[in-house]
Amino acid sequence: MRLLLATRNVHKLREFARLAERAGVPALAVDALPDDVVLPPENGATFAENALGKARAAAAATGRVAIADDSGIEAAALGGRPGVRSARYAGEHASDAENLAKLLREAPVGSPLAYVCALAYVDPASGEERLFEERCTGTLAAEPRGGRGFGYDPAFLPDDGAPDRTMAQLSDAEKDAISHRGRAVRALLAWLPSLRS
Repeated sequence: MRLLLATRNVHKLREFARLAERAGVPALAVDALPDDVVLPPENGATFAENALGKARAAAAATGRVAIADDSGIEAAALGGRPGVRSARYAGEHASDAENLAKLLREAPVGSPLAYVCALAYVDPASGEERLFEERCTGTLAAEPRGGRGFGYDPAFLPDDGAPDRTMAQLSDAEKDAISHRGRAVRALLAWLPSLRS
């Protein structure tokens, strides 16, 4: 089976392929978004709105089954911010380091965090749409640690992980087993019509 993933991000494509293989679906192929397809801006109020908007646009433009995700981090002490603005928390063109530094300045050490991933599936032929939303909870570390992962991983201490290790200190396999995106991809793969027996 081939799916169109509404992204041109090679890291996200590789991660999805790795998650599919770990879920026991190595034959699933994931294609990148063609260069001529324009996705809508991520200005929805929720992760689900943004993911569905991207999947619908990709499916309409190509006529193919498309999937898209939107994800980010929510800090309980900040009323759920940065939320859908996670990638732009410190400004429209902010780096991962700048976004993380802002979160560390604004949220108390040890306060609850949650990574959220909304993964949308759109089949333009049947009109079927599905949404899978998963979370990974944790707390804010006192300072960044670890060289793996990206975004807020260096300061995210997962509740399901080894004590006192940030997401950026976990191996790919350890992170995939507990991450919000790993959980959402496994839910999608368990549901996919062509993979159900």
